Amino acid sequence: MGFNVLNYIWFAMLVIGVVVGIMNGRVSEITQATMDSSQNAIQLGVGLLGVMCLWTGIMSIAEKSGLIRKIADFVRPAMKFLFPNIPQKHPANGAIIMNLVANFLGLGNAATPLGIKAMNELQRLNPKKKTATDEMSMFLVLNTACLQFVPATIIALRVAAGSKNPTEIIATIWVASVSATVAGVIAAKIFSYFYGKKNWNRSKNGGNKP
Repeated sequence: MGFNVLNYIWFAMLVIGVVVGIMNGRVSEITQATMDSSQNAIQLGVGLLGVMCLWTGIMSIAEKSGLIRKIADFVRPAMKFLFPNIPQKHPANGAIIMNLVANFLGLGNAATPLGIKAMNELQRLNPKKKTATDEMSMFLVLNTACLQFVPATIIALRVAAGSKNPTEIIATIWVASVSATVAGVIAAKIFSYFYGKKNWNRSKNGGNKP
């Protein structure tokens, strides 16, 4: 449903832009902008392809070599705090770690399929399939906050756009992503505590009783 709404919005924006351009007598400018944008999109896509292939390949090698399992063992205390209800050897742990590592390296596109895999694994553990668990909410928070150490995608975009100093935004990204992550984790834990306690009391008192 959300994707359909976005499609409608983008379509409406394009149609309105074309209509306004025609009304202002700028048909030639619209045509030129369409051609330039298409060319820039292809160039940008090709420019990002090498970076994406490199890091997705590294992630695949790390998974097959067992490095992901070692990383999982190393960050187990943090994982236990963030996702207390996930069994220790469950595949969801590895999928979550791979997604977070991809985000940590700034590979948003590479992190997307890993995030979908992680959410599917969490859904298998979900006793109420139509309601998100605390673990699913926490993972969504971490994935959205997108803690980054090496913003590879943004740096590649700045290089493709002709930036003279494409890495100057790294410090700003560190501050922004760390702040967002800390705030998101605290909020998720607070809501988990109060709503989890509220739902537990409802179950204890017979479902609909306050």
